[in-house]
Amino acid sequence: MSRTSLRIGAVVAAAAACALSFTPLVQAAPKPSPACDTRVNNTHAKLMECITLEGVREHQAALQSIADANGGNRAAGTPGYDASVAYVVDKMEAAGYDVTLDEFPFTYVAAATLQQLAPLSNVYDTGPFTGTGYGSATGAVTPVDLALAPPRASTSGCEAADFAGFPAGNIALVQRGTCSFGLKAANAQAAGASAVIIFNQGNDPTREGLVVGTLLPDGAGTRIPAVGASFAAGEALSTPGSTAYINVPEPELITQTNVIAQSKWGNPSNVVMAGAHLDSVQAGPGLNDNGSGSAAILEVAEQMAKVKPTNAVRFAWWGAEESGLIGSNEYVAGLSEAEKDKIALYLNFDMVGSPNHVFFVYDGDDSDGVGAGVGPEGSAQIEKTFEAFYTSVGEPFKGTDFSGRSDYGAFIANGIPSGGLFTGAEGVKTADEAARWGGTAGQQYDPCYHLACDTYANNNDHALDVNSDAIGFSVLQYAMNTSDVNGLPGKSNFPPVSGDGAGTSGAGGDSGSSQGGLHDHDHEPTEVE
Repeated sequence: MSRTSLRIGAVVAAAAACALSFTPLVQAAPKPSPACDTRVNNTHAKLMECITLEGVREHQAALQSIADANGGNRAAGTPGYDASVAYVVDKMEAAGYDVTLDEFPFTYVAAATLQQLAPLSNVYDTGPFTGTGYGSATGAVTPVDLALAPPRASTSGCEAADFAGFPAGNIALVQRGTCSFGLKAANAQAAGASAVIIFNQGNDPTREGLVVGTLLPDGAGTRIPAVGASFAAGEALSTPGSTAYINVPEPELITQTNVIAQSKWGNPSNVVMAGAHLDSVQAGPGLNDNGSGSAAILEVAEQMAKVKPTNAVRFAWWGAEESGLIGSNEYVAGLSEAEKDKIALYLNFDMVGSPNHVFFVYDGDDSDGVGAGVGPEGSAQIEKTFEAFYTSVGEPFKGTDFSGRSDYGAFIANGIPSGGLFTGAEGVKTADEAARWGGTAGQQYDPCYHLACDTYANNNDHALDVNSDAIGFSVLQYAMNTSDVNGLPGKSNFPPVSGDGAGTSGAGGDSGSSQGGLHDHDHEPTEVE
């Protein structure tokens, strides 16, 4: 399957059917001025007035409705993602942008199912193990040498003798502990099990929740479905007389798309890019992750539609980010060196309205010392632009690491200056952060990260409002002048950051800590044993 770039047309119809030197900034009004419908928002103040929380939330509400109508999610490979693509395309075409669908090959794996049928009726959170067999199984659940009482020192399934007398065709219920997941699955298969459930050990708080890992290398020959479960689910499934249904769909190679919308005006050899991933996880609708970033750049693009920028502006809504940054990686990999050289910079907006937020800025120059080192030359200047914005509106900010765990990764790897904003995911807010940004210390920045509760209600209005303005400010600034990043001349009434920016000396600037660098998206494999 080859990667192509297609003009919009029948594809969309089918998808729809299935101290910058600036004066202090004006805060966004609760409702846009009537003038916003007709005027050219070619100054920061005019653009800030027209970018509103109400406008961003309207787009989020549409994405929520799409998820509600499509099984509760907008994950890559699903009708919910196709409908999200169609929504963005419709809005961007109506705003007058040149819109393309950028295709890439994608291996879609539908969600696995673990359902108890008797004596209780429950559906449990689950996932397939790497190296699993595919297909479905329905039958009696047979516990294998479980240790449910403390201290739960489990050796369940580690020896063939554990399966002595196992009824062929039953589903094996095996507890984590002692040996590899692969060995447990291999022994279950050798005993004639039709499927295997490996649930968490429960011997300490870190081994209570859902566990999913890899069967490799010990279970390399596994042909039966193998799924994970929490300790509590394992306990329930161990009830005498328990029966269950398991389904692990086989992966399917399909085509997915990024949405690319570019301004009709501006130097096409000096492109300013702003991107956000459009897909959710399969567990939920993804209205903060990343309906927040997707909706915010959509609102910014609409309010900039009448602007004639000095530099071409290219907005991107990435697909399959939650499956491993696939859409953005494929996009950059498909560009020629000449095309990459035309991209002046990339701005990334992934989770910008977290309920228990911190205003994180990607640390382009590693001045905050949070981990991965400097970004490509020009990234430090992008960081200062965001810091200067926060300073101008009296908001504290803090550095976060370029960890490579969001869509900026491919751009940085190819030497393209990058930056962006983030309000936190699964990381836990510190007492110091709560004192500075409010919220609750000891709780996740986003308590609904990658869960079904990441709905329209999973939002902090203040964080989303401020960050939507910050996004609009940065995109318009660089649409008019990238001289601080790459030295090319721009509009004189859009001067670049001077001095050392807001940094740690600005209003509320923070020298950072390891906290910021630990709370980006996590696409790493789950613990394996």
